[in-house]
Amino acid sequence: MKKLLLLSTVAFATAALLSYTFKKPQPKIMSEACVISCFNAETREMIQLDAAQPGFASWHPNPKKINLIDPLGSTIKYKAADGSDAQGYFIKAKKKTNKWLFVIQEWWGLNDNIKNEADNFYKELGDVNVIALDMYDGKVATTQDSAMVYMRNATATRLENIVKGAIAYAGADAKIYTVGWCFGGGWSLQATILAGKQAAGCVMYYGRPENNLERLKTINCDVIGFFGNKDQGIGPAVVTTFEENMKSVGKNISVNRYEAGHGFANPSNPSYNKEATEDAHSKTIAFLKAH
Repeated sequence: MKKLLLLSTVAFATAALLSYTFKKPQPKIMSEACVISCFNAETREMIQLDAAQPGFASWHPNPKKINLIDPLGSTIKYKAADGSDAQGYFIKAKKKTNKWLFVIQEWWGLNDNIKNEADNFYKELGDVNVIALDMYDGKVATTQDSAMVYMRNATATRLENIVKGAIAYAGADAKIYTVGWCFGGGWSLQATILAGKQAAGCVMYYGRPENNLERLKTINCDVIGFFGNKDQGIGPAVVTTFEENMKSVGKNISVNRYEAGHGFANPSNPSYNKEATEDAHSKTIAFLKAH
């Protein structure tokens, strides 16, 4: 009888616990609340772990193929901060200058779309050295599955060493400007933080913001950001929190929002939004020229 009573009590307690668990609202994977708070501890690592989140790949349809015609740059090798080899697509300014633009890839890798963006920036800006950093060490994805693997394997330490190596390659007198999209949008901001007093301007397209106020305090340049109101990850609430955080630590940020989804500025993306892209690009060029 005692055993029966004990079993009944355990069963009741288990049922009650399960009932509470199922009734209690659970945060959605990669919800805006999670992007804002859950991953606050180490943004650089969370950029990497984004690729493992259910639903992340669905924001990134397989890209249309873009072929680079008459490239202006070429692949160069340089030393990463840990002494290992790193590389990038480099376009040297025609005249000697200390202005450098770091172009940082999406989660697909340093593909022809990113090289084409680097070429276009060089044409429009003129007096600047442009280097598109190869954050995947030569690997380029063409499918969601391969992109997820490459992004998960790109550790925060390795990415930081690649960026620090590029800063050293540019030189101690270089003024560093950064631009990136998605994965690269987040790392555009991280590269700006790593550049310290050499940072001269940061452009980020729908990238994960840095939520650590102490790290935001170290930013030494203006930041401009472009985001889609229909983005399922870096959505309006995330952007608003980022904007508030930047202003709370006395940093200048200009936020631009569009009725568009994630990846709206990528012409190889099926969700490409031409009108939003053109507006964002004109503002990007104006921002870089002004700085």
